[in-house]
Amino acid sequence: MAHFAPLSTLPLHSLQPFELLIGLRYTRAKRRNHFISFISLISMLGMALGVTALIVVLSVMNGFQKEIRARMLGASPHLEIVADGGRIADWQPVLEQVAQHPLVAAAAPYVAGQGMLSFGQSVQGVMVRGIDPQRETGITDLAGKMKLGTLGDLHNGEFSIIIGSDLARALGARVDDKILLIAPQGQITPAGMVPRLKQFRVSGIFELGMAPYDGNLALIHIGDAQKLFQLGDNVTGISSKLRDIERAPMVAAELQSQLPRELYANDWTHQNVNYFKAVQTEKRMMFIILSLIVAVAAFNIVSTLVMAVTDKQADIAILRTLGASPHSIMRIFIVQGVIIGMIGTLAGVLGGITLTLNLDSVIGFIEQLFGIQFLAKDVYYISDFPTDLRSGEVIAVAAFSFLVSLLATLYPSWRAAQTQPAEALRYE
Repeated sequence: MAHFAPLSTLPLHSLQPFELLIGLRYTRAKRRNHFISFISLISMLGMALGVTALIVVLSVMNGFQKEIRARMLGASPHLEIVADGGRIADWQPVLEQVAQHPLVAAAAPYVAGQGMLSFGQSVQGVMVRGIDPQRETGITDLAGKMKLGTLGDLHNGEFSIIIGSDLARALGARVDDKILLIAPQGQITPAGMVPRLKQFRVSGIFELGMAPYDGNLALIHIGDAQKLFQLGDNVTGISSKLRDIERAPMVAAELQSQLPRELYANDWTHQNVNYFKAVQTEKRMMFIILSLIVAVAAFNIVSTLVMAVTDKQADIAILRTLGASPHSIMRIFIVQGVIIGMIGTLAGVLGGITLTLNLDSVIGFIEQLFGIQFLAKDVYYISDFPTDLRSGEVIAVAAFSFLVSLLATLYPSWRAAQTQPAEALRYE
C-alpha cells in the first residue's frame, strides 16, 4: 500500500503555496453545480457595478463642486480684510501689508453696501460693490464675464454702473439706460430723513452663470461708491487673490496675527462654509447609499462560498486526511472569495475610470437616443456634467470594496475549516 506523506511535508511549488493553487483552481474550475458559478458571476458583476457607481458619482459631485466653486470665486475674492463698523479709515498701509504676503497675487480696496435699483415700474434690491476697475482684473474674473461693455467703462465721477444679466432682465434695462440707485444712508432735509438717490448710467452687463451674482450684484467705481455711501476716503475692506486657494485659511491666520485688533481676515472657505459643509454631507450620504450595492455583492460572495463549501465537502475531507490543517482549508476558501472580490473590484475601477473620462459622450448618446435633456440650459446654470476624477478617492473605493469582499469570506472559510473528515466521507 502506498504511503502518503502529509501535505505539510511535501515540497511546495517554488512560486505559490498550495492553498493559493487550490483556491485558484476552485475559482476557475467548472463546477458540477452551475448555480454556484452563476452566483459567483453575479457577485463579480455586483461588485463591479457598485465600484463603478461610486467612482462615477463621486467624480461628478467633485466636478460640480469644482465648477460652482470656480464660479463663486470668479465674482468674489479669495480673502478679505474687514473692520468693525464696516469701514477702514487708514487703509493704504493695510493694502500694502496684504499685497506683500508671498501667497497674495493681487490686492485692492473696495466699498460694499446695499441699495435698491429702480427703472420704470421695476424695483430690485441689490448688493452694490465699488471697485477700482484697474485692480479688479487681478482679483476676480468679472472682466472676462462681460456680455456688454468692459470694467474700464467705470470712471470716477461719471456714475456708471455695471449690472448682472438676470438683474438687467428683471429691471428691463439695457446699456446706456438711466437707472435710479437708492442708498439706505439717509440725508436730513426740512421734511425729515430721506434716502439718498442717485441716477446711474448702465455701462455694461456681466454674466457669471450664478444666480446670486447675476441677479443681485451691481458694480460701480469705488470713488462713486464712497460718495454714495458717505464714506469720505474710507473703504469697506481690502480684497485679495491668492496664488493657492487651498492655503487660504493659513494665509488668513497669518494676516490676522499681523493686523490690528479691529480688523479681521476672512477667507473664501469661511464665507461659504455652509455651502461646502452641505456638499461634504451630501457626498458622505451618497457614498453610504451606493456602498449598499457593494454590500449586496458581498452577501452574494458569502452565499457563493457557503454553497461551495457544501459542494466541496468530500474534497475538504480528503485534504484534511492528507495532512492539511484547518487554517490551510480556511485560506483556500479565503483565496477563492478574495479572487471574486478582486476581479469585481478591478473591473469596477476600470469601468468607473472609463465611464468618468467619457461621461460627456455617454450622456450625449443617451440624450440623443431617447430625445431628452438631463440639464436644460434654460433651467440649470451648469448644463453639462463636469467631472473631477481624484486618484485618492478611486484608491479609497477600491480598498473599501476589497476589504468588504475579504470580510465576506471569513465565515464560510471558518465553516469549511470546521469540517470533520469522517462526517464528510460517511456518505461518499
